[in-house]
Amino acid sequence: MRTIKKQARIAGAWYLLLFLVGPVALKIVPGKLFVFGNATETAARVLANESLLRIGMASELFGQLAVIFTALALFRLFRGVSEWLSWQLLILGALVSVPISFVIVVFEMAALLVFKGGGFLAVFPKAELDALGYLLIRMHGMGITLASIFWGLWLIPFGTLVVRSRFIPRVIGWLLYAAGAGYLAYATAAILFPQSLTQVGDVAQILEIGEIPIVFWLAIWGATGPRASEPIAA
Repeated sequence: MRTIKKQARIAGAWYLLLFLVGPVALKIVPGKLFVFGNATETAARVLANESLLRIGMASELFGQLAVIFTALALFRLFRGVSEWLSWQLLILGALVSVPISFVIVVFEMAALLVFKGGGFLAVFPKAELDALGYLLIRMHGMGITLASIFWGLWLIPFGTLVVRSRFIPRVIGWLLYAAGAGYLAYATAAILFPQSLTQVGDVAQILEIGEIPIVFWLAIWGATGPRASEPIAA
């Protein structure tokens, strides 16, 4: 039977894969292609680097598959600690956020179609197509903000499970609480207080670093202490 330590490393491998893929779609591609407030320049960059946008979309979809398997592995790992909290982790971490993330990729696909124009879109002037494509890109970003609410919420039961587990250092659980607060603060500011988004975002980015230690702890050490060699709950 699989031990807690082995199951923790499996979860860590999936989590690490997610952390390696995620920045491509969420940071690298948007940083190179999307110019805030400038539809014309955004359209020009996308058309000049179509393959990069497609890589971003593919990495976003692949990343969501990694989210599913990470959440399932963590559910199995922590089920013996608290089944109720493990279900919360699974639902908030995958069953709610992943469908949102899959759907919003459609906005980027549609934006690429609009930017390229031609065919049935040939009746629209290029300036209008650029503006519509830029709107679709912005809608994708708004969808990410919506999904980030659940990226923050799932870290709350996750942190509680870590604190209670006795096979992962408790401080890592507290760092997960901090990271969850960062995601939620940013999403709240984006929806309710957009005028403060820059200031809140700077603080949120620092707090979100708190999610990194659990990734490497699970991938490298898995679990420690007397419980590490115990079989996982059936």
